[in-house]
Amino acid sequence: MNSPFPTGHGSAAQRIENELRRLIIALELPPGSRLSEQDIAERHGVSRQPVREALIGLARTRLVEIQPQRGTTVVKISVRKMMESRFVREAIETAVVRRACSSFDMQSRERISDLLELQEQAARRDDHAAFQRYDELFHIALAEGAGCPLAWEAVQDIKAHMDRVCQLTLPGPEAMLPLIDQHRAIMAAIDARDEDAAAEAMRRHLTEILRALPRVEAEHPELFSA
Repeated sequence: MNSPFPTGHGSAAQRIENELRRLIIALELPPGSRLSEQDIAERHGVSRQPVREALIGLARTRLVEIQPQRGTTVVKISVRKMMESRFVREAIETAVVRRACSSFDMQSRERISDLLELQEQAARRDDHAAFQRYDELFHIALAEGAGCPLAWEAVQDIKAHMDRVCQLTLPGPEAMLPLIDQHRAIMAAIDARDEDAAAEAMRRHLTEILRALPRVEAEHPELFSA
Protein backbone atom coordinates (compact mmCIF):
# COMPACT_ATOMS: atom_id res chain seq x y z
CA MET A 1 0.00 0.00 0.00
CA ASN A 2 1.34 3.44 -0.88
CA SER A 3 2.06 5.85 1.95
CA PRO A 4 -0.50 8.66 2.32
CA PHE A 5 2.33 11.03 3.13
CA PRO A 6 4.44 12.93 0.57
CA THR A 7 7.96 11.78 -0.24
CA GLY A 8 10.36 12.76 2.53
CA HIS A 9 7.71 12.80 5.26
CA GLY A 10 8.86 9.51 6.70
CA SER A 11 12.48 10.62 6.79
CA ALA A 12 11.51 13.84 8.59
CA ALA A 13 9.59 11.81 11.16
CA GLN A 14 12.55 9.45 11.57
CA ARG A 15 14.99 12.32 12.06
CA ILE A 16 12.78 13.85 14.73
CA GLU A 17 12.27 10.47 16.43
CA ASN A 18 16.04 9.86 16.46
CA GLU A 19 16.74 13.29 17.93
CA LEU A 20 14.08 12.97 20.62
CA ARG A 21 15.32 9.47 21.46
CA ARG A 22 18.85 10.85 21.86
CA LEU A 23 17.64 13.62 24.18
CA ILE A 24 15.55 11.20 26.24
CA ILE A 25 18.40 8.70 26.63
CA ALA A 26 20.85 11.48 27.52
CA LEU A 27 18.31 12.68 30.13
CA GLU A 28 18.31 16.10 28.48
CA LEU A 29 14.57 15.42 28.29
CA PRO A 30 14.24 13.93 31.78
CA PRO A 31 11.47 11.55 32.86
CA GLY A 32 8.25 13.46 33.40
CA SER A 33 8.98 16.09 30.73
CA ARG A 34 5.96 17.16 28.70
CA LEU A 35 6.44 17.24 24.92
CA SER A 36 4.54 19.72 22.78
CA GLU A 37 3.88 18.73 19.16
CA GLN A 38 3.68 22.37 18.18
CA ASP A 39 6.98 23.33 19.87
CA ILE A 40 8.81 20.38 18.32
CA ALA A 41 7.33 21.11 14.89
CA GLU A 42 8.42 24.76 15.05
CA ARG A 43 11.91 23.80 16.22
CA HIS A 44 12.35 21.40 13.31
CA GLY A 45 10.56 23.52 10.72
CA VAL A 46 7.95 20.89 9.88
CA SER A 47 4.22 20.36 10.23
CA ARG A 48 2.80 18.59 13.26
CA GLN A 49 2.14 15.36 11.34
CA PRO A 50 5.77 14.07 11.20
CA VAL A 51 6.14 15.05 14.86
CA ARG A 52 3.05 13.02 15.72
CA GLU A 53 4.47 10.07 13.79
CA ALA A 54 7.81 10.40 15.65
CA LEU A 55 6.03 10.41 19.01
CA ILE A 56 4.05 7.32 18.07
CA GLY A 57 7.37 5.60 17.30
CA LEU A 58 8.73 6.58 20.71
CA ALA A 59 5.52 5.39 22.37
CA ARG A 60 5.95 2.04 20.63
CA THR A 61 9.30 1.58 22.38
CA ARG A 62 7.73 2.90 25.63
CA LEU A 63 9.92 5.97 25.99
CA VAL A 64 6.94 8.32 25.94
CA GLU A 65 3.30 8.01 26.91
CA ILE A 66 0.62 9.62 24.76
CA GLN A 67 -2.61 10.37 26.61
CA PRO A 68 -5.62 11.83 24.77
CA GLN A 69 -6.45 15.33 25.97
CA ARG A 70 -3.41 15.32 28.29
CA GLY A 71 -0.54 15.30 25.80
CA THR A 72 2.73 13.39 25.64
CA THR A 73 5.11 12.79 28.54
CA VAL A 74 8.55 11.18 28.78
CA VAL A 75 8.01 8.06 30.86
CA LYS A 76 9.90 7.52 34.08
CA ILE A 77 12.61 4.87 34.18
CA SER A 78 11.10 1.48 34.90
CA VAL A 79 13.42 -0.93 36.69
CA ARG A 80 11.22 -3.81 35.53
CA LYS A 81 11.51 -2.82 31.86
CA MET A 82 15.24 -2.25 32.26
CA MET A 83 15.67 -5.74 33.76
CA GLU A 84 13.63 -7.30 30.96
CA SER A 85 15.68 -5.42 28.37
CA ARG A 86 18.92 -6.58 29.92
CA PHE A 87 17.68 -10.18 29.97
CA VAL A 88 16.76 -10.13 26.27
CA ARG A 89 19.95 -8.32 25.32
CA GLU A 90 22.08 -10.85 27.20
CA ALA A 91 20.37 -13.76 25.42
CA ILE A 92 21.04 -12.20 22.00
CA GLU A 93 24.55 -10.90 22.57
CA THR A 94 25.89 -14.05 24.24
CA ALA A 95 24.65 -15.93 21.16
CA VAL A 96 26.45 -13.38 18.97
CA VAL A 97 29.82 -13.85 20.68
CA ARG A 98 29.47 -17.64 20.54
CA ARG A 99 28.95 -17.36 16.80
CA ALA A 100 31.85 -14.91 16.55
CA CYS A 101 34.17 -17.56 17.99
CA SER A 102 33.48 -19.78 14.95
CA SER A 103 34.04 -17.08 12.35
CA PHE A 104 34.80 -13.39 12.64
CA ASP A 105 35.37 -10.88 9.87
CA MET A 106 38.92 -9.50 9.99
CA GLN A 107 37.92 -5.98 8.90
CA SER A 108 35.42 -5.85 11.75
CA ARG A 109 38.14 -7.05 14.13
CA GLU A 110 40.45 -4.23 13.05
CA ARG A 111 37.61 -1.73 13.36
CA ILE A 112 36.92 -2.91 16.91
CA SER A 113 40.58 -2.37 17.86
CA ASP A 114 40.30 1.22 16.62
CA LEU A 115 36.98 1.75 18.40
CA LEU A 116 38.36 0.56 21.72
CA GLU A 117 41.25 3.01 21.44
CA LEU A 118 38.83 5.84 20.67
CA GLN A 119 36.55 4.78 23.51
CA GLU A 120 39.45 4.79 25.97
CA GLN A 121 40.45 8.29 24.85
CA ALA A 122 36.84 9.46 25.33
CA ALA A 123 36.75 7.94 28.83
CA ARG A 124 40.02 9.57 29.86
CA ARG A 125 38.78 13.03 28.81
CA ASP A 126 35.43 12.32 30.54
CA ASP A 127 33.45 12.67 27.31
CA HIS A 128 30.38 10.64 28.21
CA ALA A 129 28.55 11.18 24.89
CA ALA A 130 31.52 10.01 22.81
CA PHE A 131 32.10 7.07 25.16
CA GLN A 132 28.49 5.92 24.70
CA ARG A 133 28.70 6.37 20.93
CA TYR A 134 31.84 4.22 20.69
CA ASP A 135 30.25 1.68 23.03
CA GLU A 136 27.32 1.29 20.66
CA LEU A 137 29.62 1.10 17.63
CA PHE A 138 31.58 -1.68 19.38
CA HIS A 139 28.45 -3.80 19.79
CA ILE A 140 27.35 -3.06 16.21
CA ALA A 141 30.78 -4.11 14.86
CA LEU A 142 30.62 -7.24 17.00
CA ALA A 143 27.29 -8.31 15.45
CA GLU A 144 28.47 -7.41 11.94
CA GLY A 145 31.76 -9.26 12.40
CA ALA A 146 29.88 -12.36 13.53
CA GLY A 147 27.74 -12.12 10.40
CA CYS A 148 24.46 -11.34 12.18
CA PRO A 149 23.79 -7.58 11.98
CA LEU A 150 20.08 -8.25 12.47
CA ALA A 151 20.91 -9.25 16.04
CA TRP A 152 21.85 -5.65 16.80
CA GLU A 153 18.67 -4.36 15.18
CA ALA A 154 16.72 -6.60 17.57
CA VAL A 155 18.62 -5.12 20.53
CA GLN A 156 18.51 -1.48 19.47
CA ASP A 157 14.96 -0.60 20.49
CA ILE A 158 14.94 -2.40 23.83
CA LYS A 159 18.36 -1.14 24.94
CA ALA A 160 17.04 2.42 25.38
CA HIS A 161 15.69 1.36 28.78
CA MET A 162 19.22 0.37 29.82
CA ASP A 163 20.84 3.41 28.24
CA ARG A 164 19.04 5.91 30.45
CA VAL A 165 20.29 4.11 33.55
CA CYS A 166 23.81 4.02 32.03
CA GLN A 167 23.75 7.81 31.95
CA LEU A 168 23.53 7.73 35.74
CA THR A 169 26.04 4.93 36.37
CA LEU A 170 29.03 6.35 34.47
CA PRO A 171 29.92 9.57 36.31
CA GLY A 172 33.58 9.72 35.31
CA PRO A 173 36.65 7.93 33.86
CA GLU A 174 36.94 5.64 36.88
CA ALA A 175 33.51 4.19 36.02
CA MET A 176 34.01 4.08 32.25
CA LEU A 177 37.48 2.52 31.95
CA PRO A 178 36.52 -0.87 33.49
CA LEU A 179 33.88 -1.27 30.77
CA ILE A 180 36.57 -0.98 28.11
CA ASP A 181 38.55 -3.71 29.90
CA GLN A 182 35.40 -5.83 29.69
CA HIS A 183 35.16 -5.18 25.95
CA ARG A 184 38.78 -6.28 25.57
CA ALA A 185 38.08 -9.44 27.58
CA ILE A 186 35.22 -10.28 25.20
CA MET A 187 37.49 -9.83 22.19
CA ALA A 188 40.33 -11.84 23.78
CA ALA A 189 37.94 -14.77 24.21
CA ILE A 190 36.74 -14.42 20.60
CA ASP A 191 40.34 -14.29 19.36
CA ALA A 192 41.01 -17.49 21.33
CA ARG A 193 37.82 -19.04 19.86
CA ASP A 194 36.64 -19.86 23.39
CA GLU A 195 32.83 -19.77 23.20
CA ASP A 196 32.21 -20.31 26.90
CA ALA A 197 34.70 -17.61 27.93
CA ALA A 198 33.26 -15.17 25.37
CA ALA A 199 29.69 -15.77 26.55
CA GLU A 200 30.72 -15.39 30.21
CA ALA A 201 32.64 -12.16 29.44
CA MET A 202 29.59 -10.74 27.67
CA ARG A 203 27.31 -11.80 30.52
CA ARG A 204 29.60 -10.14 33.07
CA HIS A 205 29.70 -6.98 30.93
CA LEU A 206 25.90 -6.72 30.68
CA THR A 207 25.48 -7.42 34.40
CA GLU A 208 27.60 -4.40 35.37
CA ILE A 209 24.57 -2.11 35.30
CA LEU A 210 22.88 -4.15 38.04
CA ARG A 211 25.64 -3.43 40.53
CA ALA A 212 25.10 0.33 40.35
CA LEU A 213 21.29 0.24 40.06
CA PRO A 214 20.40 0.40 43.80
CA ARG A 215 22.68 3.41 44.28
CA VAL A 216 21.37 5.46 41.35
CA GLU A 217 17.76 4.60 42.18
CA ALA A 218 18.32 5.86 45.73
CA GLU A 219 20.12 9.00 44.51
CA HIS A 220 17.55 9.90 41.81
CA PRO A 221 14.15 8.63 43.01
CA GLU A 222 12.35 11.31 40.99
CA LEU A 223 13.52 9.71 37.73
CA PHE A 224 12.15 6.23 38.48
CA SER A 225 8.62 4.92 38.43
CA ALA A 226 7.24 3.48 41.65
